[in-house]
Amino acid sequence: MRDLLQHTAMKTVNWIMAGIPQPVPDQVALRNCRIISHRGEHDNISVIENTLPAFDTARANGVWGIECDIRWTADLIPVIYHDSCGQRLFGNPARVSELAFADLRAQMPLIPSLTELAGEFGGNTHLMLEIKAEHYPQLQRQKAILREQLSTLSPGLDYHFLALEPELFARVDFVPRNVCLPVAQLNTSRLSRAALTTRCGGLSGHFLLLTDKLRQRHELAGQRVGTGFISSKNCLFRELNRGIEWIFSNDAVKLQKIRDHYLQ
Repeated sequence: MRDLLQHTAMKTVNWIMAGIPQPVPDQVALRNCRIISHRGEHDNISVIENTLPAFDTARANGVWGIECDIRWTADLIPVIYHDSCGQRLFGNPARVSELAFADLRAQMPLIPSLTELAGEFGGNTHLMLEIKAEHYPQLQRQKAILREQLSTLSPGLDYHFLALEPELFARVDFVPRNVCLPVAQLNTSRLSRAALTTRCGGLSGHFLLLTDKLRQRHELAGQRVGTGFISSKNCLFRELNRGIEWIFSNDAVKLQKIRDHYLQ
């Protein structure tokens, strides 16, 4: 119920902000804009979120980055999937963590592995990799697996790690702390303090809760700020006009076309 209410409130805010006219950002702001496709370009009918086709559509339309989620199979293969089980997207109640990768591939073949994601999109599309709050049965081995599978990519240049709680970044301590960004929900102030205290790379969160005061605080500390979930031209222009460069969106292709149009 809480998630439904939060989702409804966010949609209402987005609808209101979409109707407030904003000036066209200057060319520098448009050029520096980095749009990130949240789980790829999907409708969960013809194209399913967090799949290679969803990511490919974003890339083909010039979108700078993709956000995706890392989970683990029973035999410790990192895969790209948001939920703990397959019920919502595939009608399969099986938990990802309880299936070997071969069984997961047989039952839900659209779920890609991290190896497949990095091989296809690493180096040509920026990866925002979210670490989920799930059990790591063999922490050191899982760290080594992540490090190996991302070894051909440069932290910060090719990818960042995201997490809803800063404590989860201990699972990826093989990268510099400035490659890690907490994702705020309704706890923006707390995560802002945590990001500053632990010297993370910055902070991301809802555009309405990441105020200019917070943005300036992080910029003074040399940190980046990303906001979501932007879905309209006016909201995009608002963010660019106040100095936000990283834009997370479920409508990334639409926003990319708007940005490209006004940049030209």
